[in-house]
Amino acid sequence: MIATSIDIFATCPQSRGITYLDRVRYLNQVDDVAHWSDRAGCRGILIYTDNGIVDPWLVAQRVIERTEQLCPLVAVQPLYMHPYTVAKMVSSLAFPHGRRVYLNMVAGGFVTDLKALADETEHDDRYRRLVEYTTIVSELLRAEGGCSFSGDFYRVRNLALRPPLPSHLFPPIFVSGSSAAGLAAARTLGATAVKYPQRMAEEAVAGTFEVPRIGMRIGVFARPTAEEAWQGALGRFPVDRKGQITHSLAMRVSDSNWHHQLSRLGDVEFSDEHPYWLGPFENYRTFCPYLVGSYARVGEELRRYIALGFRTFILDIPQEEEDFEHTAAAFDAALAVSDSEEAHVRAAQLPRSRRHSLFGVAATRQE
Repeated sequence: MIATSIDIFATCPQSRGITYLDRVRYLNQVDDVAHWSDRAGCRGILIYTDNGIVDPWLVAQRVIERTEQLCPLVAVQPLYMHPYTVAKMVSSLAFPHGRRVYLNMVAGGFVTDLKALADETEHDDRYRRLVEYTTIVSELLRAEGGCSFSGDFYRVRNLALRPPLPSHLFPPIFVSGSSAAGLAAARTLGATAVKYPQRMAEEAVAGTFEVPRIGMRIGVFARPTAEEAWQGALGRFPVDRKGQITHSLAMRVSDSNWHHQLSRLGDVEFSDEHPYWLGPFENYRTFCPYLVGSYARVGEELRRYIALGFRTFILDIPQEEEDFEHTAAAFDAALAVSDSEEAHVRAAQLPRSRRHSLFGVAATRQE
């Protein structure tokens, strides 16, 4: 086996478009995905935030209450709450549940949302603000006494957090890293920079990231053969003209570096040889690229990303529990010495009683 370890995160369903009458269906979806992710051995689950969806902290509490070890990865937008409130939420969730919360620090969003909040801060300055914000959160969670900080955007004086957070539950920090400013913020904070990956050729040219840790948001649709994978992927994410129009409109009101970056990559057709696919993104079905193909081919591509330094993988929202089995098979192939060992099929053959350890096993293998 290759000597590496990786962290796998799932993504929680979000409530956009869900009416009050459909709220029970949405909550059932959250429960199902959280349960599947927990059983598969995922490290945690990303919970989105923006102006149009329910509060991620309330969703995080529901996830914690319905799982055994899954850690919420809560998206945090500084415009929504004071840094003290974030620290307070982390410690308040840890106090009754003893569960760690990860923080995904978000600097931007849809332009219309930012305007509605009267935020006219420039893109790079928003990351400077994010660094100050996250520094206060971190110091509050670490400090035994009061926290004092004075910056361009935030000031606190002898601010103390109660109840204090046990040190072993300190939240790892993620920062969007698709722009130079995002990477710089992650570097300053010692955080994991998370990006939406480009095709392997573009990532290889980009070279080193010069950040403590690097991760990606990626969808995986892998099956025993490429034919099965592409048939299934095209069936799940069909061409949708209405979705394409919605995607085009959304791009016009987004200032996210990754959104425009991915849109520029969409002119290359998919093929069995090249597993990188932007079909779901272009049809407004999801917000990340996909790797599609056989376990061996997708595993080979994942292996190349791992070789570039990627250690955290935040998967797209699963549609069914079996998605985790197929994805685990691809990661098994990525971590194997050679495809001749047929390690890429072992995860898909695991009996139901062992599904809970799909990623827990694959992510900790060593030579």
